[in-house]
Amino acid sequence: MERQASGVQSVERALTLLETLADAGGELSLTQMAAAAGLPLPTIHRLVRTLVDRGYIRQLPSRRYSLGPRLINLGERASGTLAEWARPRLADLVTALGETANLTMLDGDKVAYVAQVESPHPMRMFTEVGNRVPLHSTGVGKVLLAQMNDRDLASVVQRIGLPALTPASITDVDVFISEIRAARERGYAMDDQETHLGVRCVAVPLLGGPSTFALSVSGPAVRMGSDLIQRAVPLLQAAAKGLVDDVTRVQTDRTSA
Repeated sequence: MERQASGVQSVERALTLLETLADAGGELSLTQMAAAAGLPLPTIHRLVRTLVDRGYIRQLPSRRYSLGPRLINLGERASGTLAEWARPRLADLVTALGETANLTMLDGDKVAYVAQVESPHPMRMFTEVGNRVPLHSTGVGKVLLAQMNDRDLASVVQRIGLPALTPASITDVDVFISEIRAARERGYAMDDQETHLGVRCVAVPLLGGPSTFALSVSGPAVRMGSDLIQRAVPLLQAAAKGLVDDVTRVQTDRTSA
């Protein structure tokens, strides 16, 4: 039993280490990892050595460490599976609202589009799956930032900055932090022409499931008025809950099989 407990503890510590690296933007020294993860330096050294050998962490020329290439394959497989599960729910959103529906995921300091079902309108929002967009000016980015505590949020904002992509982009740090806090309270976030003029987006997170994923509906500002946004929010939240339930059910079935 002691070996089993120790083994489980090692797995938890390794996962904590990977999450710590990811939360820090993907690059830290051994000392920084030890401080951030709250683990002794010798323990960190042993874990890092194993993770480097397996390709989950790599050592940089600066002798700092970053997330390794082995995680890319795992991430692609996980996001691909979730994308397949999401498409029917995205299609339902398009049917109900008439605008493009998207599944996105946090990818370093940006957001990547994982799946999309396009609007049937000739004039519509379109972003190629795999495209990476800024965190600070997109609805999906804001709603993912809203899942962070204030300390981590401030760290990310300091790291990425708030460059203006359009005249509507929020570039003041205090205003932006207030915007994220408001999104945290109401459960959704907006991009009001902050990335592309003439385009609006409303997004919600996947709560209780993969916390780095978000769903959104986006389209031309002339059609994405307040009435459509008010209709979209509960539909997006229901779709997000349904997707999380799908993932949980499949994981439970695999565990019990």
